[in-house]
Amino acid sequence: MKKRMRPKNRSRVYIGIALSMALLATTYLLLGNNETLQEPAPTSYALAGAEVSGVAPGFTLVDMNGRSVSLADFKGKVVILDFWATWCPPCKREIPDFIKLQSEYGSKGVQIVGIALDQPNKVQAFVKDNGMNYPVLLGTDEVAAHYGGVEAIPTTFIIDKHGKIVTKYEGFRSKETFENQIKKLL
Repeated sequence: MKKRMRPKNRSRVYIGIALSMALLATTYLLLGNNETLQEPAPTSYALAGAEVSGVAPGFTLVDMNGRSVSLADFKGKVVILDFWATWCPPCKREIPDFIKLQSEYGSKGVQIVGIALDQPNKVQAFVKDNGMNYPVLLGTDEVAAHYGGVEAIPTTFIIDKHGKIVTKYEGFRSKETFENQIKKLL
């Protein structure tokens, strides 16, 4: 015979379910739709050890067409180097802004470079579907380690015309944040 739940116990279950749903909704709002959150301050950045000068570590990675691309290819330009992934909501929110920035400032000496920390087939489809107009490279753990270990994504480095890291941002940033950095460095 099936035991019936007493009304007092049933209300506890309903309260538990309601609290769980409220917690899930709050988590979604904070993580999935963080437009109301204030941007954190930029992280000052200096490379450890022999690279204290702040010179961006060189690398050569493969792009979506299988070609090798090096950081040295962008010598003399302001580079926005963005570590990202296709499954990352804040990364996906920044990409339309990077597309606009590349269109607006590319001819003035700015180069956006995406380093995808994701599966190649997912990255290739994402790049095509979103019309990304800047180089997207397939990242490696080694390159991430050379940049101090990318602990969160998106992580974006601003590199000046002389190849020095000026700023490191962890997490979502607005187009205006990057645009202000670009204008100071051009």
